[in-house]
Amino acid sequence: MLEYKVVEVSDVTEDNLERALNHWTREGWRFDGMHFVVRETARRPSMAFVLFVKSTENDDALGGSREGN
Repeated sequence: MLEYKVVEVSDVTEDNLERALNHWTREGWRFDGMHFVVRETARRPSMAFVLFVKSTENDDALGGSREGN
């Protein structure tokens, strides 16, 4: 079974995004995507959601993988 994690980054800077990516991948999560919230009046994103995924122990024991599901 897959488990998902959504991390909200409210101050969207290169350093903050790198920090979130490095922290959660070190914890065993695999990067799955990133979505930005952009207001019409601003050029820069006001918020980012960084998505991660990892297999639970049950999935690993059964030989499951993300691509196969």
